[in-house]
Amino acid sequence: MCAEFPLIVPFKFSGPLLRMYKAEGMSTPAIRWRPYQLSPSVPASGVDRDPFVTEQFGVVGRDRIYTRVRAIGRQLGIHFAFEKISRQPNSLAAHSLIALAESYDNQCVVVEALFNAFFVDCLDLTDDTVLLALAVKAGLPEKAASAALASVEVRKRVIAEELEARKLGVQGAPLFIFNNRIELSGAQEPEILLQAMKDSNGDMAAA
Repeated sequence: MCAEFPLIVPFKFSGPLLRMYKAEGMSTPAIRWRPYQLSPSVPASGVDRDPFVTEQFGVVGRDRIYTRVRAIGRQLGIHFAFEKISRQPNSLAAHSLIALAESYDNQCVVVEALFNAFFVDCLDLTDDTVLLALAVKAGLPEKAASAALASVEVRKRVIAEELEARKLGVQGAPLFIFNNRIELSGAQEPEILLQAMKDSNGDMAAA
């Protein structure tokens, strides 16, 4: 997950992709989200969003990306409100909730709740109260979510997993890994992802 630019767009492609996959006669695949921060140096208290993005991409680059992503979002029924996002968070706390959600087989629901909260509703994800409310609304037990947000050990495990990904050569997001055999980086059309999924299954059958 990253909070610089929206993974929510490729995530929204998952609906059509899974329908296409099912139409091929395949069983529903398991989806697992793994941590990756594009800007782990952002402090826990966050930073002002607009200067942060402008410093990375420049005014022209920022506006070009916003325009392109808004256009894609409209096609999918997503109404991005980039101009209303005031705070750029460090996403480690959010990753702690996503890690917890794996135990409840609920990662996709939690991830979508976080994406919508940040890019559409423009909530402050540096606020643990906001994160806890989102987690509970997405179906996580309040006590477990509160403990995950407060846990140093959970954050250490998230950081360790991210560092391991970097050691393996992961340099950005989104990155799709199918059956630990085929990787695709960057936003991809559903048809391309579908073919990668089928190819990864074929590799397993031939093994």
